[in-house]
Amino acid sequence: MQAKNSLRILMLGGTGYIGPHMVSEFLRRGHQVALFNRGRTNEDLFPDLETLLGDRDGGLDVLKGKKWDAVVDNSGYVPRHVADSARLLASAVAHYLYISTISVYASFAVANDEDSPLGTMPDESVEEVTNETYGPMKALCESRARAEIGNDRLTILRPTYICGPGDRTDRYTYWPVRTMRGGEMLWPGTPADPIQIIDVRDLANFVVDCIEKKITGVYNTVTPVGSYTMGDLMNHSVAVTGAAMTPVWVSNTFIADHEFEDAIPIWSSPEGETRNVASVSGDRAFARGLAARPPRETCRDVVSWWKTLPADRQQNMQAGLAADRETQLIAEWHQKKI
Repeated sequence: MQAKNSLRILMLGGTGYIGPHMVSEFLRRGHQVALFNRGRTNEDLFPDLETLLGDRDGGLDVLKGKKWDAVVDNSGYVPRHVADSARLLASAVAHYLYISTISVYASFAVANDEDSPLGTMPDESVEEVTNETYGPMKALCESRARAEIGNDRLTILRPTYICGPGDRTDRYTYWPVRTMRGGEMLWPGTPADPIQIIDVRDLANFVVDCIEKKITGVYNTVTPVGSYTMGDLMNHSVAVTGAAMTPVWVSNTFIADHEFEDAIPIWSSPEGETRNVASVSGDRAFARGLAARPPRETCRDVVSWWKTLPADRQQNMQAGLAADRETQLIAEWHQKKI
């Protein structure tokens, strides 16, 4: 039996990484969920839910003539796709929630809030997602959704690194999993260097809150500025794994000279153009009810989830330093210190 105030929710996506957490939270609270996707990822994850097979690139016909209370768009990366979806659904839903990213901001040489300038592209017709286009394209997606839906029915969430069980990027997962291996382990900068994350379940909770409470507007979803550091991440990784790991903290200069910052996930140099990546204000979201669980809980649950994965997945880490490269860098660091 559905709850008295049950809402009908359409998920654009819903079976990747963040989508299942949102679907599960909607269901836990008694709402009805329909999924729109291509049926290529985890198609057996929610066999009891209505699944509408289609494609955001010209394959939206299955959505025509239907009504929902709200739509959650967590699979929009190409502005044209978002514009098409939002235009079609503008008269079919009362509320449109779009999952964006803090990467939309034009510069991280400054500390950003929701009113900071956004990145732009010289050619807005580009549809290839790269490290350079990802942020500006998501900013354009926001703009396209706003043009079709209007501000009074639109919620835009801008998460930082989304961490937790099920993460296929391994950007956060790398740290506790590498800690499990023990021995000397390379850590960047200093233990005091700030980082920001958002647990995928906290993001999911806030998504459902926004839909239930009709919270509109733009919100950064991040842990509080200054509340989490690389040293905290290291301590949590050691605590939940019980590993005999010896940290080797290498300097920003060493990282820059050896050009491996791109291989270090979550952390960014506290100097230069990226010095404020971990200084994004989440005050507006916290004022509307966003709650961040203790980060050690995230670490513990990620390790528990990782241990359930098949061996071939565990041997295929998607982020972080390769073992031989890390060994080489640690040796060079020790030699430099002599």
